[in-house]
Amino acid sequence: MRKIVVINNPKDWQLNIEGVEVVAVRSYLTNPQYADIKNVRIFNLARNYWYQSAGYYVSLLAEARGQKVIPSVTTIQDLKSSTIVRVITDEIDELIQKSLSKIKSNQFALSIYFGKNLSPQYDTLSKALYNLFQAPILRAQFQFQKKWVLQGISPISVKEIPESHKPFLEESANEYFKKKRYDGKRSSKTIYDLAILVNPNEKAPPSDKKAIQKFIDIGEELGFYADLITKEDYSRVSEYDALFIRETTAVNHHTYRFARRAFADGIPVIDDPISIMRCTNKVFLAETLGKAKISTPRTVIVHKDNRNDLEAMLGFPIVLKQPDSAFSVGVMKAVDRKSLDEILDKMLSDSDLVIAQEFLPTDYDWRIGILDNKPLYACKYYMAKDHWQIYNWTKSKTDDQYGNAETMPVEKVPEIVLETSLKAANLIGSGLYGVDIKQKGNSVYIIEVNDNPSLDHGIEDYCLKDELYRKVLGSLLRRIEQKKTL
Repeated sequence: MRKIVVINNPKDWQLNIEGVEVVAVRSYLTNPQYADIKNVRIFNLARNYWYQSAGYYVSLLAEARGQKVIPSVTTIQDLKSSTIVRVITDEIDELIQKSLSKIKSNQFALSIYFGKNLSPQYDTLSKALYNLFQAPILRAQFQFQKKWVLQGISPISVKEIPESHKPFLEESANEYFKKKRYDGKRSSKTIYDLAILVNPNEKAPPSDKKAIQKFIDIGEELGFYADLITKEDYSRVSEYDALFIRETTAVNHHTYRFARRAFADGIPVIDDPISIMRCTNKVFLAETLGKAKISTPRTVIVHKDNRNDLEAMLGFPIVLKQPDSAFSVGVMKAVDRKSLDEILDKMLSDSDLVIAQEFLPTDYDWRIGILDNKPLYACKYYMAKDHWQIYNWTKSKTDDQYGNAETMPVEKVPEIVLETSLKAANLIGSGLYGVDIKQKGNSVYIIEVNDNPSLDHGIEDYCLKDELYRKVLGSLLRRIEQKKTL
């Protein structure tokens, strides 16, 4: 991949960086030879990124040309808004306070060169800020107001960098350009770069290692160069043509920030941030399904004023769910008043609202996978041994934690199960979902709609085999191609 640094005056770039082309801003904007370059990364080091300035148009035209650019227009807009800066940096507030705790003055300026600072003690903070605001050279201004507050963060030109900092700038730039994944070998068949977000330490990831390898291998057949990334790679999201999240998602979590970054940069992503927000909050699902008159177990949105009415409304046992529960974590069963009060005391201390549902015992739950508003796969997940859920996290042995699974062709699923699952998933969006349904006789009840559903080797792919992976990756491929035609 070609790497082009775009700068106002190429003479200001007095750095010896192998494999990097240096181009003047005006040349990039006006010379037709740069309009049709493919497989290129643009590093915009213009003097400023003011709206409708030449630096702004470098990033804007790069995106219009289908070229990967740092910073993106979204980042440029974020940098200009003090409100957005403060909101985005809230998540690293603890790191800010810890990193600046020994500073005696009320103001502090932090220079960030390709994600690093001249002083190693500020490296962690510099990397965190670069991950949030992806521009090659930045200066962050902090002020102490009872605690340290980031007042603003802005790009700086190479001319503004002190001469004494230039050797470190060159060292940081060399390290930055060399470590990037696009320097690695890739098949001549691959066209697009795909990031697969994973957590190697996750106890129950949505895809096992064999499934992940299938996505990599079949992705190459389809023209993807797949790269596994982790939460430390937030700064690299804009390098890719698509993002596929294979880590359990949550809104107050880095998975949401990855999805939001990709979505804001116009990069096709599964799961998209809207789906994550809607699916991971059980309060939203309860309200949405209720308004659509889709059958669910009798459901009550619980708060401190109605908690004492649950026994009369639902009877015992009662299933209680934290709003952001996933994979049965944060889902508990109250069998009497004492256990109900104990569970609610804990849950309502963490959230103002909690979900309560009547208990519908069944031997299994249906899971219908939905992709692009069409059924993808169908599974029966049986309850874990001697347990009322398909997951039993209290057991230490893996074999006792999960119930058995039975996968069948979609056409063999009862019509009412398919219709109801599609109706529920369509309320969320047009991404990848797993709809959980309980069936009692001819009646079906939606338990929840999951973004980020399990896609494990030997289970969800049992009927479709490799075709399941092709369908999922094919959806991302179509989204990329559709984006190119806009």
